[in-house]
Amino acid sequence: MSGHSKWATIKHKKGAADKARGKLFAKLARQIEVSAKGGGDIDANPTLRTAVQKAKAARMTNDAIDRAIKRGTGEVGGDSYESIMYEGYAPGGVALMIDVLTDNRNRTGAEIRGVFTKLGGSMAEPGAVSWQFARRGVIVTGEGVDEDTVMTAALEAGADDVVDEGAAFRVVTDPSVVFDVKAALDDAGVEVISADAPLVSDNLVPVTDSGDARSVLRVIEALEDNDDVQDVFSNFDMADDVLEAAAS
Repeated sequence: MSGHSKWATIKHKKGAADKARGKLFAKLARQIEVSAKGGGDIDANPTLRTAVQKAKAARMTNDAIDRAIKRGTGEVGGDSYESIMYEGYAPGGVALMIDVLTDNRNRTGAEIRGVFTKLGGSMAEPGAVSWQFARRGVIVTGEGVDEDTVMTAALEAGADDVVDEGAAFRVVTDPSVVFDVKAALDDAGVEVISADAPLVSDNLVPVTDSGDARSVLRVIEALEDNDDVQDVFSNFDMADDVLEAAAS
């Protein structure tokens, strides 16, 4: 399983505290606000539609979504954000793509560089890492769900593949239909742990030692804790027991 998908499962098991959920909603609102600058009609703005679907999947309220759209369209006051994708390496050569929405490029760049300086790894020049990644829809189910139910619901809704990960399943889709497939799985009674359209790499870097894994996760968690960082995509490949030990 890719680093992004496996890490999403681990974070779900660790639980989402109120503070973490509040931070998630703030980031989702910022994504909606930026997307709405291209128009507030979700039927005519596919980027906004995806952002709204992602927010609803995270159980963000309709009122909060509407407020974010209005800030983006200028109906109410809001900040001006810039979208930046930083590239870098965590310890052990694990590639990272860091998706940012910021109102101060200099501040955010310095903060991200500071994480690498403190915890290891390094920033990379634009293009040095991004060639390894492509955007795909990825849905991770809960454990113990019925295989036939997952296969039927996902494939009929337009999924490209369903991968058995042992206890759970990873559903791969085109990014444009990931939330449509999630809705089909929800309707079929399948527990969904996460649904998103991350940047995914086929060039996986194996991390076999729990100490090395802990170093990688420390960098990722520190980056994700930054309010301007929307997501961190990685290409690590860790066995479940190594990842569990590193995340504990």
